[in-house]
Amino acid sequence: MKHWKPWVSVLCLMGMTVSLLSGCREAPAADSEASALNGEQKGATQITAQLNQEVYALLDFDDQQELEFAQRGLISAPESLELRDESGKVIWSQDAYAFLEDADAPDTVNPSLWRNTQLNHIYGLFEVIDGIYQVRGYDMSNITFVKGETGWIVFDPLMSVECAQAAKELVDEQLGEYPIMGVIISHSHVDHFGGIKGIVSEEEVAERNIPIIAPEGFEEHAISENVYAGTAMGRRAAYQYGTLLDKDEEGAMCIGIGMGQSKGTLSYLSPTDIICETGEIRVIDGVTFEFQMTPGTEAPAEMNTWLPEKNALWLAENCTGTLHNLYTLRGAQVRDGNAWANYIMEALARYGGQAQVVFQSHNWPHWGSDVIQEYMENTAAVYKFIHDQTLLYINQGYTETEITDMIQLPADLEKVWYTRQYYGTLKHNVKAVYQKYMGWYDANPIHLDELAPTEYAQKLVEYLGDTDKVLEMAKADFEKGEYQWVAEITNALVYADPENLDARYLCADALEQLGYQAESGPWRNAYLTGAQELRSMQPPASNPMSGAAEMQMKMGVDLMLEYLGIRLDSNAAEDLNGTINLVVTDLEEAYVITLRSGVLLYQEDVQSSEADATWSMPKAALFALLQGNADGVRQAAQLQGGEDLLDSLCAHIQIFTPDFAIIEP
Repeated sequence: MKHWKPWVSVLCLMGMTVSLLSGCREAPAADSEASALNGEQKGATQITAQLNQEVYALLDFDDQQELEFAQRGLISAPESLELRDESGKVIWSQDAYAFLEDADAPDTVNPSLWRNTQLNHIYGLFEVIDGIYQVRGYDMSNITFVKGETGWIVFDPLMSVECAQAAKELVDEQLGEYPIMGVIISHSHVDHFGGIKGIVSEEEVAERNIPIIAPEGFEEHAISENVYAGTAMGRRAAYQYGTLLDKDEEGAMCIGIGMGQSKGTLSYLSPTDIICETGEIRVIDGVTFEFQMTPGTEAPAEMNTWLPEKNALWLAENCTGTLHNLYTLRGAQVRDGNAWANYIMEALARYGGQAQVVFQSHNWPHWGSDVIQEYMENTAAVYKFIHDQTLLYINQGYTETEITDMIQLPADLEKVWYTRQYYGTLKHNVKAVYQKYMGWYDANPIHLDELAPTEYAQKLVEYLGDTDKVLEMAKADFEKGEYQWVAEITNALVYADPENLDARYLCADALEQLGYQAESGPWRNAYLTGAQELRSMQPPASNPMSGAAEMQMKMGVDLMLEYLGIRLDSNAAEDLNGTINLVVTDLEEAYVITLRSGVLLYQEDVQSSEADATWSMPKAALFALLQGNADGVRQAAQLQGGEDLLDSLCAHIQIFTPDFAIIEP
């Protein structure tokens, strides 16, 4: 029998107890009824328990570097951290993860993910280096405070207003109250700017001329990503972030870059200063900041920052202490793994020789010249390997699915804790590289015009004949641990007949075991959320974050017209034709809108002498148009012709709701 030996016995941090695991232990008896066909959540099977035990032999659980860095510099952490909005709804909770104090990883969690979740559960106010402080564990991302001559310069003010307020209160309590003198937003993802009004108001920014600094393209990408496909991303994000799962040993763990997604109020303030080139310098409240542009890496618009007086390098989200996403499961533009690696190496060349610490928007800093060199090189090497090796196999004729089964990280990179697959994974990052260079088509003409999933499933069932026999075979394969195949074949049965409860329940059971085995937090969440929805028989009610409309209000007229075209059901409106001169009165902007067979085109800074109508309105009236509210448009606009055109246009505007099915038709 292998004996359990603690990696660290118990770590007590300001009243917070965290225990971290090591070594190997004998797998206890697992749930023998895991394959019973009912709607109940199950425990781990013996096969899952054994696979999880094997992780102990793969990785060095005695390596304490990441633990040391995760706790270094802790100044204060409240014994309880649970934030609620005005209605009493919990929007963020570390208290929910109190079960992590158990030293042993349960059979329902991959031990590597359990360890990473414990590290992410170490929260509070930390000193990074003299004059630089971080509040970690108060949201998905970190908020960083740099001390200037008279106040704070803040990096990335979290996702939710309430979380940012709580973090600022902790800083005020421990370090004294000082004004915000500047805000630097590293990139265009909402968990790095949505809480900005929790630390500073729009009026204060205007009155005190507080700089809000962001990289070129920030506002365009921040708004378009959260609006154009925002509804679908929001629905899919529930799978990625596990927002509908319980926080327990059979539910959500961390996601590798934090405990998960906060559910508070989003806010937005437009940048006042845009960085366009590497090497640009700003001095804010006596502190020098030099910026390195890294577009197309973790975000379309992103930048690193060097603080020369501190010998400190801010790596934004380009290094995060985990393998990140070249493609994110919620959906987004594919990222460039080659550029990502090269920008990290550029940062190392420019600043690595002087840097005493590198810190970032997720997870914890890394200290020491040798550690920093290795940390940045290893991180760059992972992305470069995935990029180059995928292209090697592409050029040998392999498809993306074949490549994911062939590729494996070099052993020295695979066993590094900060390149483990807690957020991104090798498999879906390989597919991202394939998509970037080759697109969806694998050159097999069978896939040019595939049947829709439901039609394919119905034909499959027709050929299989006896679905009861299929289920019996699938149950036998489940007992053998072939969970991926069982999930695939039973999900086909669900698509053929969503009322087939046995198929739903067996598919859910298989997904559940895959979730329990997953090292990636988002993969675990996706598997377990799919199982949850199969058992509940319906998608969840939508639960959007409050304040999201504020971002839509920041859209320029061009983005609004783009979004109007997205919401217009062109197939249904194929007889809709016409030309409209649009005058946005409060902005003094002019556009021509052309409707051709239900397709909306537009041109900026022109008017047509042959237009069917001229519509003059303030920008606010365009929001009524986006909602398909013809009466609302009439109340705010002056319409010279085109009344019927307005009614027809509004009649074909679709309102998106994030409650569509994912795991079934």
